[in-house]
Amino acid sequence: MKRNLRLMAVVALGLSVVSTTGCNKLRARDQLNKGVASYRNARYEEAIDHFQNAVSLDPSLENARLYLATAYTQLYVPGVDTPENNQLAQQGIDQFKAVLEHDPKSVNSVKGIAYLYLQQKKFEDAKTYYRKALEIDPNDPESYYTLGVIAWTQSYQPRMAERAKLGLKPDQPLKDKNVCQSLRDKNLGVIQEGLDSLKKALDLRPDYDDAMAYMNLLYREKADLECGDLAARAADEKTADEWVDKTMATKKAKAEKQPSAPGADQGGK
Repeated sequence: MKRNLRLMAVVALGLSVVSTTGCNKLRARDQLNKGVASYRNARYEEAIDHFQNAVSLDPSLENARLYLATAYTQLYVPGVDTPENNQLAQQGIDQFKAVLEHDPKSVNSVKGIAYLYLQQKKFEDAKTYYRKALEIDPNDPESYYTLGVIAWTQSYQPRMAERAKLGLKPDQPLKDKNVCQSLRDKNLGVIQEGLDSLKKALDLRPDYDDAMAYMNLLYREKADLECGDLAARAADEKTADEWVDKTMATKKAKAEKQPSAPGADQGGK
């Protein structure tokens, strides 16, 4: 008799746990749906509360974590270096990483982390995660493009800082050979990586005019680091000009493919 009572008690406890778990999952999904509604109405702080509740009720609900990370990203303001703002970026990164623990192939999470590092100007961390994104999706031209943008930024900023110290005008080459060689040693590999990334982006999307524009910019970076080799500098500048022409031609071709506004061919009548 006592054995039967104990068995019934265990069964009842098990049913209670299952019932509680099932109830929490339903409540979690309700919180997720409410969070999505708030998110779509740009009420990000309210959305975060709902997504946090959903994650607390059902830690396995990955969509809630992904939305939570994205909501933190929306609240983060690029370029504002305050503890509160930086915390938002870190909270977003932490939630994206939590998704990756359960789903290492979540390319949106990897790119979300890369984006937040990029906005914080943590360029090496950003490059690491954009490369991880390409391991998951090697046919993504946007990740290659962003790697090219990062390369240009890493080269441009220190070069312009040195030019400012020397008081050079925009059209003047770097005449200080020591400064030029130092920048060349530091940046030439970065520039080449950027060019290679942009070429891959263009292989995947031949009409990628933004990538073409950065090809121009990176060749101008390279030209300024030829350090007295006037022929090499001229060749780089010629290539840069060619990329400008390709960019403009591609933009024009895209514009011509766009449907005309109603009545545009009738003088607006």
